[in-house]
Amino acid sequence: MSRVFDIVPGLAWSDLRNEWILTLCLVIAIAAVVAPLLILMGLKQGTIATLRHRLVENPVYREIRPAETREYPESWFREWRQDPRVGFLMPTILPASSIARLLRPKDHKALTLDLVPSGAGDPLLSENGIAPPAGDSGVLTAVAARHLGIGVGDEVELRVSRIRRGRSEHVSQRLRINGILPERASGLERLYAPLSLVLDVERYKEGMAAVRRGWPGETPRPYASFDGVLVLSESELPRLLRNALRIESGLATIEPVESDGVDRLIGLRLPDGWRGYRLGVPRGTITRSSYLAVKRRLRGHNAVVLPFVEPFELEVDGQRVRVIGRSLGERDAARLGVAPSPWGGFQANRKGDDLLHVIVPRGSTRNTRVHARFDGRKALRFPLRVVAESDRARAVVPLALAAQLHTGRERALSYDESGGLRMRAAGFRGFRLYAKHIDDVPDLANALERQGIAVLAEIEAIRRIQVLDAGLSRLFWLIAVLGFGGGIAVLAASLYAAVERKGRDLAMLRLIGLSRTDLFALPVQEGLLIAAGGMLCAWFAYLALATVINRVFTDELGGGERICELSAGTLLGATAITLGVALLSALIAARKATRIDPADAIRAE
Repeated sequence: MSRVFDIVPGLAWSDLRNEWILTLCLVIAIAAVVAPLLILMGLKQGTIATLRHRLVENPVYREIRPAETREYPESWFREWRQDPRVGFLMPTILPASSIARLLRPKDHKALTLDLVPSGAGDPLLSENGIAPPAGDSGVLTAVAARHLGIGVGDEVELRVSRIRRGRSEHVSQRLRINGILPERASGLERLYAPLSLVLDVERYKEGMAAVRRGWPGETPRPYASFDGVLVLSESELPRLLRNALRIESGLATIEPVESDGVDRLIGLRLPDGWRGYRLGVPRGTITRSSYLAVKRRLRGHNAVVLPFVEPFELEVDGQRVRVIGRSLGERDAARLGVAPSPWGGFQANRKGDDLLHVIVPRGSTRNTRVHARFDGRKALRFPLRVVAESDRARAVVPLALAAQLHTGRERALSYDESGGLRMRAAGFRGFRLYAKHIDDVPDLANALERQGIAVLAEIEAIRRIQVLDAGLSRLFWLIAVLGFGGGIAVLAASLYAAVERKGRDLAMLRLIGLSRTDLFALPVQEGLLIAAGGMLCAWFAYLALATVINRVFTDELGGGERICELSAGTLLGATAITLGVALLSALIAARKATRIDPADAIRAE
């Protein structure tokens, strides 16, 4: 019957106690190996934990910001909010629409700042102990609060201004400040407000009404935008005049255009002897102000000035049709030797049904009213009234309509039967995204960039800590392998030598009834007892040294930070490894013990 858990533990303890000097030396040897490793791992974990804590404590390092302005549909936000790596995601608006003025009511001291949408779960606020804004409340950055001289609980007046129909208008909203964001979170002059308020500010700035706040407005018509301006002249324009045109209009390029080029753009050819010039900007659009600047500069030069939009496609009654925009009044048409447009010359302020006309290719339709679809920023459907037919393969629409549809490539449009084309709200043009964990930032940034979204993030700071963590881990395990290797050799040699030295005694134990299994367990248990004693000493040495180290660096550490610290799991893991190493070291001696024959005791007598 085996006595592994009965007699053997007592024999092992008695043997170690009998040779207490040797046992103490082995315990100290193991402690001398393990304690420095615990200190090294404590420094590694404490340093990395402190650096990570400082990154995590400041949510700015978990923020991912878009590097460019573009439109994001609501479905995009729904999709990314489901990503487990995303801790917080909030849409933002156009930067120009988020600018407002904040006034201190008692003396109307004002500050122009940026409105930033916020809400429940915003880590920038919650992790700084500030409740997210809701209703008619807001959170100010410390810089803005100091400039205005206000604090938590004070009321301020948010004033929003716009210019509509040539007149300056403004509205205001009372807000209560429910928090001041410290400078380490943001050094900019900002007001964090509910998303609903930020969207209302944007609507008002675009001329629309914010009904729930009583802010007046209307749904604005699309503004006219063009690809360039054509200047048609009976003679060549002097070089000085051409340079003056570029400077005064802000258009970067002016180049000659042949009759075929004019025909491609506006559907007519130049009369004999006429010269054409095309003004524009590289890879951009121009507004009505540039066209008017060209027209003013050429006053008295007897030139025809026409803005243009590059030919585009419409789907008319289910068929794709190439379309040009052209509006010629009687005077310009007579000079160019062509018929005037049925809708007259270009007038940017035309609206409603005055714009919705079309000249269709002959035989393309018998209807006097057709349905058109334009694939701009958003698909747009609207009716067109057929006013004439043409022998050309292209349809012709009023230039003002073409200019509004040109704007529809950048801004979403809608059609209203009572007012014609309308411009929708700008929508979400950016986002505030915070990763759930520091380590998620690089993966999230890469995932967004794979979608074609250029982003800015503190990836380099995070990667430096990850590289430092990996480097220290490799260094630790290299030293640990060398240390534990030496420990295995010392303990194995000591236990093996003890078995050799006590061969007669072990044979006697076999003779009085102990089995091979009992003798196998004896050096194993002695090795485990020695390792346990060494580990206990290493624990006390680590705790003492870690306390000294942390006290030395107290001034450089924040609350709750430690430069040398091990978790309970790491300590238990180190204990398990040490006992495992001791077990491996004892196996050689244990195998030697099982080979001892009881007859050796008799022969020795």
